[in-house]
Amino acid sequence: MRCIIARFPFDLTKEGVLAAMKGIKPEPLTGGDSVVIGRRQYPVKQVGAVVTRQDRRDFTAGEVTRAMARLGFTCHTAADAAPAEPLSPLEAASAMLGHPAPE
Repeated sequence: MRCIIARFPFDLTKEGVLAAMKGIKPEPLTGGDSVVIGRRQYPVKQVGAVVTRQDRRDFTAGEVTRAMARLGFTCHTAADAAPAEPLSPLEAASAMLGHPAPE
């Protein structure tokens, strides 16, 4: 599939992306967009940098997300992961410590 990322054309295939990401450890997810490749979830900027061999500042997460979705990969946006309502300070602190919030 031909797609444009950072104003450059790329001919990407699902097999090619799988091969490029094979053996690469996912970076920690920081709440941004992500894509599931194989059984691992990667930040889209990491995938874009590996697949295109470009600097991450040269392309947007949206460009890579659209390309990966068109190839059939499952993509998650930052809006998908956002909680429906904000947590109270006590709930947020409890979540960071890995404990349920007191009632």
